[in-house]
Amino acid sequence: MFRGNNEINTDDKGRIAMPSRYRDGLLKVCSGHLIVTIDLQDKCLLIYPLAEWERIEAEIATLPTFNSTTRKLQRLLIGHAKEVDLDSSGRILIPTELRNYAQLEKKVILIGQRHRFEIWSESNWNQGRENWLADTGGDLDVPEEMRSISL
Repeated sequence: MFRGNNEINTDDKGRIAMPSRYRDGLLKVCSGHLIVTIDLQDKCLLIYPLAEWERIEAEIATLPTFNSTTRKLQRLLIGHAKEVDLDSSGRILIPTELRNYAQLEKKVILIGQRHRFEIWSESNWNQGRENWLADTGGDLDVPEEMRSISL
């Protein structure tokens, strides 16, 4: 399970070092084999352990291809999916095409989202967070499914 946020610097080659607190878990669940793809709603990337991605990919692949929205989803998510591996130093190389899509620069934010990670440019993350907080206006419209949860 991945949670929390981490400020990370990319190196000149576009690699990021996965925080040490996640490395053992990633090696255990997927031998360090990960999939990086684009997010369809925000300018960020999604990083999945290989087995988790394969489950999602199988679900996406079974959707009807005669539906134009489904085909777009398949083309974008599966079409941009790239395999990456943790190297011996615990780093992954984010492909240039994906770095450009997410506007990643030197400083990035890695967000744990339970079964996956999101990776954001620092500026996009900060702006998004401010927008999300402002959108609540102090009153968050909680989905019905979450109303029984006590925080």
